[in-house]
Amino acid sequence: MNGIPSSTYFSAPPDWGWLIVLYFFFGGLAGGCYFLASLIDLFGRPEDRPLSHLGYYIPFPCVLLSGLLLILDLQRPLRFWHMLIESNTYRPMFKYWSPMSIGSWALLIFGIFAFISFMGALADAKRIPWASWRNVHPPSLLGRFIAAIGGIFGFYVAGYTGVLLAVTNRPIWSDTPLLGMLFIVSAGSISAALMILLAHKSRLNMPGILDLHRTDIWLIVLEFIVLIALVISLGPVLRAWLSGWGLFLFIVVIVGQLLPLALSWRPQWLGDRNMKTTAALILVGGFLLRLVIVFSAEGV
Repeated sequence: MNGIPSSTYFSAPPDWGWLIVLYFFFGGLAGGCYFLASLIDLFGRPEDRPLSHLGYYIPFPCVLLSGLLLILDLQRPLRFWHMLIESNTYRPMFKYWSPMSIGSWALLIFGIFAFISFMGALADAKRIPWASWRNVHPPSLLGRFIAAIGGIFGFYVAGYTGVLLAVTNRPIWSDTPLLGMLFIVSAGSISAALMILLAHKSRLNMPGILDLHRTDIWLIVLEFIVLIALVISLGPVLRAWLSGWGLFLFIVVIVGQLLPLALSWRPQWLGDRNMKTTAALILVGGFLLRLVIVFSAEGV
């Protein structure tokens, strides 16, 4: 690291690549969309329920894709079940001291909630013929309970990847305590953006879409603040970061944060396309952020 101090100087890179970047992106969408959908169902207007349906449609496919990406990234993909089951005794294996073990179980449990809410939303929207699934969807008491607990797991899944990076003992990742917070806020912003784009594509018209847009703008402001705090927290390590992948951080800030904020400040610039363009830029910026974070520690 060219003489720049770090407690992680002697660690080996984990050789994470595009599969993990995609996993972080889709995992963030899964957790963030479920959390936002649960908030809409628990505290929103009844007329905004179609918007919460969109939020529940996204997590289950994203969880399946995330699991597939993790399996493909393993050196021996057929042994993916070793993260959950002890290979010698075939008993459930849970290591409370390991963020990876906790994350594996959290992803599994969240996947169950995501599937239940996925089916419940489809039934509530009358997209499937099995009306009994409507019982697991708000406003029923059981549906509200599932949304609340699933939302907690979604919140955890959205941010635990940042915590996972922080304990891998690599430069950049372990030199700041703010990666988890950054991933949580970013997951919220990209999830709101995706829901807005899907709402426009589905031609939904409800007050919740504008509320979601305003929430997304505030999340972008918070993400910008957290990112600045993260950069400051790196201290002298920042010099090594900005000599490589960290340079792309400026693209992330411009595309995913400053341009969306400018469009929200001057909505007349693009007229009817303003909200959709803002959401698209936020999605691109969220993906680029994960790309920079994952690859930035490889060459340090």
